[in-house]
Amino acid sequence: MGLFSWMFGNKVDQEPGSVSSFRMITDGGGGFYKWDGKLYQSDIIRACIRPKAKAVGKLIAKHIRSNENEFKTNPDVGLRFLLEEPNPLMSGQLMQEKVTTQLELNNNAFILIKRDAQYYATELYPIPAVQVDMLEGVEDIYLRFHFHNGMKMTVPYSDVIHLRQDYNEHQLFGDSPDAALRDLMEVVSTIDQGLIQAIKQSAVIRWIMKFTSKLRPEDIQSQIDKFTQNYLDIEKTGGAVPADPSYDLQQVKPENYVPTDKNHNTNKRIMDFFGTNEKIISSDYNEDEWNAYYESVVQPVAMQLSDEFTRKLFTRRERGHGNKIIFESFALQYASMRTKMGLLQMVDRGALTPNEWRKILNLGPVEDGDKPIRRLDTAEVAGSDHISGKDGATDDGQDQETDDEG
Repeated sequence: MGLFSWMFGNKVDQEPGSVSSFRMITDGGGGFYKWDGKLYQSDIIRACIRPKAKAVGKLIAKHIRSNENEFKTNPDVGLRFLLEEPNPLMSGQLMQEKVTTQLELNNNAFILIKRDAQYYATELYPIPAVQVDMLEGVEDIYLRFHFHNGMKMTVPYSDVIHLRQDYNEHQLFGDSPDAALRDLMEVVSTIDQGLIQAIKQSAVIRWIMKFTSKLRPEDIQSQIDKFTQNYLDIEKTGGAVPADPSYDLQQVKPENYVPTDKNHNTNKRIMDFFGTNEKIISSDYNEDEWNAYYESVVQPVAMQLSDEFTRKLFTRRERGHGNKIIFESFALQYASMRTKMGLLQMVDRGALTPNEWRKILNLGPVEDGDKPIRRLDTAEVAGSDHISGKDGATDDGQDQETDDEG
């Protein structure tokens, strides 16, 4: 059994009623990057995508069951293992990073749900397809995935977790970023090629020899070869050269052959397209800058992951009993130390447990640290009848009418 069959199993193609295709943008080879649809081979594209993929990978997937009778975290052991280790090839963190990268490159990402005979989810696999067809059947929608090796796989849409961005024109797929990025990537490719050629040329020509007298072409070439052999050979040693009155030397200084402002503007447009900036890419952000990036870029993906995992892993009846998947983040780990220390007052008010606060500080748990604690002056008042200071009296916040008769 090959790796493909082991991962995805044997899926039988369905005869479609109608077909709608979406072509993916994938990394199809090595070598020097040239814009031909392979976005992920560009260093600026990887730099823009990496912070978001890493941040989504840090989200902790949890199964929550919340209803009138109970509130439990990860009550199903099998589902907890599925979220922690979705398949034998990767952990939950790596799967979330891989899916986020595919989502950024294609505005679409797909995860196959493998189920057992009881229709219980057993494994989750990201699908690295090069093209996806939507097949409209009689009772369901199917997706046909085309892979690099020429193989195809057709699965019901109900067995696929589908993430989307720029969801506009198509009924099912997010719009491809190809048209929006094509012109920008052409500019980046042209600038990179020009820079390489400029570096090569500047490395070849380092000195200009101005001869003081008229010489024959063969004598000029002989003088150039002699100068190159005597003084430009990297294996030669010595720090002095004799002065030759037959020619004057002028050094060619390396220049910036690529307009810096144009290159910067092009990179900024690409970063704006992916919703990031130089500080996020270089990890030079402060607390407010990261929170703004998280809320605008990372949190929408976390919400979509939660919604799609819940819809595809639970039936409507199970969701009716309060079952859902959440992707929880510890955004406070990026907060300043002043903010983290300020959260200490939330511990003695019962809003945070000691271990939750220690986790924000990247400290290990302590014994009995999962029990909430309260200061005495914030404890519940025993007996609401004593709020007004009178036995049997209550205070509902409204003025009481007085009886003047008698």
